[in-house]
Amino acid sequence: MSTDTPGIDPLEALRAPRDPACDVFLTGPVFLDIIFTGLDSAPVRGTESWARGMGSSPGGVANMATALARLGLHTSLAAAFGDDHYGEYCWDALEQGEGIDLSMSHTVPGWHSPVTVSMAYEGERTMVSHGHEAPAPAPDAGTGSRAGTTGTGTTTGAAAPVFPQCPPRARAAIASLAPGRSEPWVATAARDGALVFGDVGWDETGRWDLDALPDLAHCEAFLPNAEEAMRYTRTDCPRAAAHALAERVPLAVVTLGAEGAYAVDGRAGTAAAVPAIEVEALDPTGAGDVFVAGFVTGTLADWPLADRLAFAGLTAALSVQEFGGSLSAPGWAEIAAWWQLIRTCDRQDPAALERYAFLDDLLPATARAWPLRRAVPTIGFRQ
Repeated sequence: MSTDTPGIDPLEALRAPRDPACDVFLTGPVFLDIIFTGLDSAPVRGTESWARGMGSSPGGVANMATALARLGLHTSLAAAFGDDHYGEYCWDALEQGEGIDLSMSHTVPGWHSPVTVSMAYEGERTMVSHGHEAPAPAPDAGTGSRAGTTGTGTTTGAAAPVFPQCPPRARAAIASLAPGRSEPWVATAARDGALVFGDVGWDETGRWDLDALPDLAHCEAFLPNAEEAMRYTRTDCPRAAAHALAERVPLAVVTLGAEGAYAVDGRAGTAAAVPAIEVEALDPTGAGDVFVAGFVTGTLADWPLADRLAFAGLTAALSVQEFGGSLSAPGWAEIAAWWQLIRTCDRQDPAALERYAFLDDLLPATARAWPLRRAVPTIGFRQ
């Protein structure tokens, strides 16, 4: 677990007695991630490659859940867990290690946990995954414990998300949108007042049709990357794509990789662009999830749009300097240490420093020295 700075609650000034106990709800598959780092190049067929570093941690939707929890948001996760050692480890790491609410989650007897092996090299990653679809919870199955459903998964492919019909009341929810798929809980969450943030992946159908994303209609914000945004809008410019998307959702956020991010607030008629922070990337696994978590945090805290983008980009930049997905998500201690360090570096651009001046009102006056040494969750082996 990331060493955190105690007492920082980004929503403290906004909390009221009748507010929901849950800040953010999300659901999806949890993988055990095994990460190899320090590879000089991509593995070559017929040869053996040695990595200089390795570790393991909960992955999949756990990346985003952990990033949210480390930023001080009360996070509820609905997921299926295998009853094997991997599943037990992931459950304990999330519930005990990160303080994530798993009362909507369940353990599936006889179902093995999905696994992803990630190899990081040259700033990129290659992944190999294995898993079977988790069976739907039985009508009388309990949640929030190690005893859940019966039966085993038999469908080859990625583990399916858990689709709760009645998600907990929350300030926000994060939905993974996919072509042709509608999840009833998304409409329920939006109807109950949650701001829904829509994440999306590559469209394997090749249609790139926004009308094929039915849950987009319930979203407050849509956060594709530049390539996805341009394909969905039939444009050749990420900024033009963001403006086109803002005609479909109140807030369109397009990530631009090394160039930062661009967002359009359709309600206010405003836009913001923030450049990326230059860092030496060790492992990009989970950086997109961390970006979303940072943006959700800033949105719930009612920060200006540019501050939200800057904060999201900062958290993502800090994450790629560590290996792993959930393992790399920064907490407030890392953010405070970075802010203290960057202001003491020579030849810093005053305008660039001013972009992050909003951190002064959030962070303690003193912080631990950078870089911080992080804990390394793992199973049965060391880095």
